[in-house]
Amino acid sequence: YLLERLCSSLFLIMLSKVMNSSARPAVRGLAVVPRAFSTTVTLPADSNQALGIAQYAKDFIGGKYGDDLDPIVWKRIQQFHTDSVMCGISALALKTNAPTVLRNEALTSYPDAKGATVFGSTEKCAPEKAIVANSSAVREWDSNGTVFGYNPAIPGHTAGEFGHNDFYGVVVAAAQVTGDVCGKKALRAMICLDEIRGRLAEVFSLKSYKIDHVVHGAIGSAAVYGALLGATVEEIESAIGMTVAHYIPFRAIRAGKQLSDSKGASAALSTEVAVLSMRRAMRGFIGPKDIFRNPEAIFRFFEPTTGVDSKNSKNNIDITLGNKARWGPGKSPFDLVLTHSGKDFAVCGMHFKIGLYEHQSAGALEGLVNLLTKEPAIAKGGADGIQSMKIVAYEPAYGIIGDPAKKDPKTRQSADHSMAFIVSRMLQKAIKMGGVPASNQEAWKALMLSPQDYGKEALFDPATRALMQKIDFAHGGPDFDAKYPDGIPTSIEITLKGGKTYSSGLVM
Repeated sequence: YLLERLCSSLFLIMLSKVMNSSARPAVRGLAVVPRAFSTTVTLPADSNQALGIAQYAKDFIGGKYGDDLDPIVWKRIQQFHTDSVMCGISALALKTNAPTVLRNEALTSYPDAKGATVFGSTEKCAPEKAIVANSSAVREWDSNGTVFGYNPAIPGHTAGEFGHNDFYGVVVAAAQVTGDVCGKKALRAMICLDEIRGRLAEVFSLKSYKIDHVVHGAIGSAAVYGALLGATVEEIESAIGMTVAHYIPFRAIRAGKQLSDSKGASAALSTEVAVLSMRRAMRGFIGPKDIFRNPEAIFRFFEPTTGVDSKNSKNNIDITLGNKARWGPGKSPFDLVLTHSGKDFAVCGMHFKIGLYEHQSAGALEGLVNLLTKEPAIAKGGADGIQSMKIVAYEPAYGIIGDPAKKDPKTRQSADHSMAFIVSRMLQKAIKMGGVPASNQEAWKALMLSPQDYGKEALFDPATRALMQKIDFAHGGPDFDAKYPDGIPTSIEITLKGGKTYSSGLVM
């Protein structure tokens, strides 16, 4: 009953994002501000960064740096947490598959009186099982917050890895297990988790090596769960080492013609093993130490810091055992800067989604909304009046949501990762309405994509499918690629029968 009553909250929270946002609604977060380095700690590349992350988590959550956090930081973390909870509750209310399976698994197979709870129940279960169930629900719609991993205000922090705000359940579970974490401390721990994963996204691009972006969140989850449970820095280091050494998910879960539950549950499954690793470390299990400088862990394996000479690039190196320097001691590939005071926290640069869509389609959607508000003839002429559409975007958007196979999505997971479907569905809604409100924000509210837009009826809607076949999705080449991840450069052109073409221009 509770879940059914709260189902509509997903739509309400999305509307509040539009009404309360002073930025362009589709893609932008807070502007990056010049940082004062006295408000940060730096973990140098030649230091044990796993131990450093552990110490930072314990210090920040424990209040070592005081309460000098700008009010916007507290506001943003509350907004993103609320957003994630509403997404999760609605996914369960509509009985989506993976969240339901994992919730039932936690409740029926892993009871634990000293554990944590899943959404909609007071029964306690093993904390990592509660976390995997809740995180899966939060991520299911692909509609909660997003980070782009780009902060040019910090040298070296422009790697551009993305990720999502899927991990707050780690903090709630830890609070339930300990019983002594107040609301303010819980929010501080959520800020800490977002800071760790957000800054790692700025210094190491997992997607460049076909590794799923959830690894950074798993590292942050191990550190924050351990800090809240009173683990030592050495125990947290062990848990991070185990997470990176044993549990690396590759982007195979996002490739192929039709995507599965594994796509939406990736963050949840990685967080489950991160917390399990942390619990094992606290029982005495010792994992790999100093994992960021380990030459055979993902960081130095893919971005070697030794054994590379002027004749070689990092993409063409000798990886044989004979290259002793390649596999010897060395630095990690990056310095890592973590904020502890002020307002330049990673969470303040994260973005809300205005509806359900893969986040790299946001530029095309913004361009479409702009065209529909400025050129009423597009919607009023109906689908038959449209000759063709061309969308141009950057990598990785083109590769992720432009796969030709995704012009025929048969699962919701594939549809919400199909540029052709996402744009066509929004356009079909505008055509069915006969037009859209004149203002951008009112148009967004009217056209917002909801769970029903990815249901079976919508998925095979003939009108939407017909529009999809009129779309040509092209890669913009180096000019577009160079503008990412500073923005998500995209353009959309709609040509009507008769030859009139309307262009959005470049949307960043």
